[in-house]
Amino acid sequence: MEPKKVVILCGGRGTRMEHETEFRPKPLVPIGDKPILWHIMKIYAHYGYKDFILCLGYKGEMIKRYFLDYECMTRDFTITLGSKRNIVFHNTHGEEDFTVTLADTGLETNTGGRIKRIEKYIQEDTFFASYGDGVADIDIPALLEFHRKMGRIATVTGVHPFSRFGVVQTDGRGLVTSFKEKPQVNGLVSGGFFVFNREVFDYLDENSVLEKEPLERLAADGQLAVYQHEGFWQCMDTRTDLRILNELWASGKAPWKVWE
Repeated sequence: MEPKKVVILCGGRGTRMEHETEFRPKPLVPIGDKPILWHIMKIYAHYGYKDFILCLGYKGEMIKRYFLDYECMTRDFTITLGSKRNIVFHNTHGEEDFTVTLADTGLETNTGGRIKRIEKYIQEDTFFASYGDGVADIDIPALLEFHRKMGRIATVTGVHPFSRFGVVQTDGRGLVTSFKEKPQVNGLVSGGFFVFNREVFDYLDENSVLEKEPLERLAADGQLAVYQHEGFWQCMDTRTDLRILNELWASGKAPWKVWE
């Protein structure tokens, strides 16, 4: 059965960006004039996946309000007040054909527990999941094809992040033989953009940290595959990350902007 749902984890506190997240949840921190959550949703929507489940926690009411007010805030409209209240929208600018389920998964719930709590909204055999703070120029159909080819319960996207520091290599005698400013790390790290079969719920409970026991057990059982993404990936973990993402967006050359 073709996957339809995209689960996005939106409940964390974003403590390393406290100046940005003190008054709003991290998924609503903007890149350009839109929150990073919108950018993530546009990536999936570009490939036809427009049915989202948002796992809410910290300041989740603000994310609910964002979607309740979305069309009013992005489109021109005429409103008739009084007992015959009616709203007519005039332009298509800002219009999105998303279906969004906003699920309160608890203030302190861990990542695996949040996914477990939305099990009732998943009817298909396969679904996508990702974090609410990372973007990539990832080919979602290629990711899904890889997941099917591997025939495992779970697939995680492995990425090569850029080091935050310059890397110095020496000759052991005090001389620098090479210097690379913020190179890509050779090893793979988890970049989110998961594909899960329904059996993943058997590995989760309401206290699970997805990145710990569930993924560790899946790996031990030979049920975790890794899709190697060699292109652009960037999380928004710090204010420096936010600055980088905004500079890329302002340049008009944001690599994750796969949509027109």
